[in-house]
Amino acid sequence: MKKPSIPDISEKLAAPLQAIASPQRIALLLAIGNGEACVCHLEAALGWRQAYISQHLMALRKADILQDRREGRYVYYRLKTASYLDLILDSATLSGLSAETVSAVINTQTYPSCECPHCTPAVIPIDTLRVKTSS
Repeated sequence: MKKPSIPDISEKLAAPLQAIASPQRIALLLAIGNGEACVCHLEAALGWRQAYISQHLMALRKADILQDRREGRYVYYRLKTASYLDLILDSATLSGLSAETVSAVINTQTYPSCECPHCTPAVIPIDTLRVKTSS
């Protein structure tokens, strides 16, 4: 079996780095964080148009960095591995930012302007929950 060459290895290593290299894609990964997020959640978190977000999400899915799941009319995205957040935190250190500063912006919140079930759970009127008894 042939030993891989440095150029072969470096090409493999560069692929995921190239896929997340833009500030916009790093922002998406931070907005998704350790959980999952739908496009409307990302719109609320980042203030970007849906079409713009979708283009970047597609590239991240093609690079096998994100996975998605459908729930009704919503598609939720999550990182395939948390190692990408670790890579971003390491990059923060190399950039002169503290890991704590970056960790503080990783998605952990809901957004009132987001209409997905994670941010605005369905409200069931209390009177529909009452059991009617027969007299």
